Amino acid sequence: MPDPEDIKHVVRSFFGVPTAHTLGAAVRLGVVEVIGEGEATAAEVAASLGTHPGATLRLLRALAALSLLEETDSGAFRTTSAGSLLHSGRPGSVASVVRLFTDSVTVRSWEGLADSVRTGEAAFPDYFGKSFFEYLQEHPESAADFNAAMSEGSHMAAQVLPQHYDFGRFTTVVDVGGGDGTVLAGLLRNNPQLRGVLVDTDQGAARAAEVMRQAGVEDRFTASSGDFFASVPEGGDLYMLKAVLHDWNDEQAITILRNVRKAMAEDGKLLIVESVLPARVDPKQRGAYLSDLNMLVNHGGLERTADDFRVLCEKAGFTAPTLRQLPLPGEIFLIEAGPAAV
Repeated sequence: MPDPEDIKHVVRSFFGVPTAHTLGAAVRLGVVEVIGEGEATAAEVAASLGTHPGATLRLLRALAALSLLEETDSGAFRTTSAGSLLHSGRPGSVASVVRLFTDSVTVRSWEGLADSVRTGEAAFPDYFGKSFFEYLQEHPESAADFNAAMSEGSHMAAQVLPQHYDFGRFTTVVDVGGGDGTVLAGLLRNNPQLRGVLVDTDQGAARAAEVMRQAGVEDRFTASSGDFFASVPEGGDLYMLKAVLHDWNDEQAITILRNVRKAMAEDGKLLIVESVLPARVDPKQRGAYLSDLNMLVNHGGLERTADDFRVLCEKAGFTAPTLRQLPLPGEIFLIEAGPAAV
């Protein structure tokens, strides 16, 4: 007879998809925004959203079972501290990330996980006829969702990075694949001596100028549209890649790093900000391993261990990197290296 706790564990695990889509529905409908700081009955929420009262009650109950809402003695519902993160307008919100990871553009490829494990290749092209980033170039709405999720994920890093790395040593930071510039803007705001160059596609950096203007650092910022597989601008004494390399396989990642090495002066530094997998599986970090599979099915990329980063850096012409963990969710590390002697 199987252990009942083992059965519960497996059932909870395979209910991950319904759980994710429950959060996705809450975000798309704006449930948390409607409930606000107080409480509301299912009938009141349904009236505000224009949804079916009975089905709305079922959604609210499920959200309460997930500890994102709380049912009161009167049968109304209020938002928990965790549930408040689904509010799209609040600091620290994860609403855009939830929206992205419950969208068919991201979810569909997971159906091909077994095939990706067989081949080692992304499943995304099998379903959409092109790579993930090629798809985004042709679908502005999906690209906007992706960029919003990436920006949302960068806000906390933008606050933490200046406190845990000495940017005062540098004069020009080149943010390779920096998206809308959320992180770069935070660095410039905290380091008045620093100038920033943002490298990304026109689509990826579409909001960068506005982000810099809002941060009051637009006079120390330059955008450089281009392809980091072809080249990276010269002139920086610090080259930063945040959450870039995990989108790409080892060969592609080495190409990016070699282009950075070519652009970098001999006294320059490379700073990679990315998740690092433990050398041995840690069940407490299960999100990192699921992210690794997401990189596989959607991008053909991967999350890496410290040793993996060492190999990448050395093959690309850098010294063995030093690693230091940041106080952020997801095992995020600062990975620093310099040009290796020729």
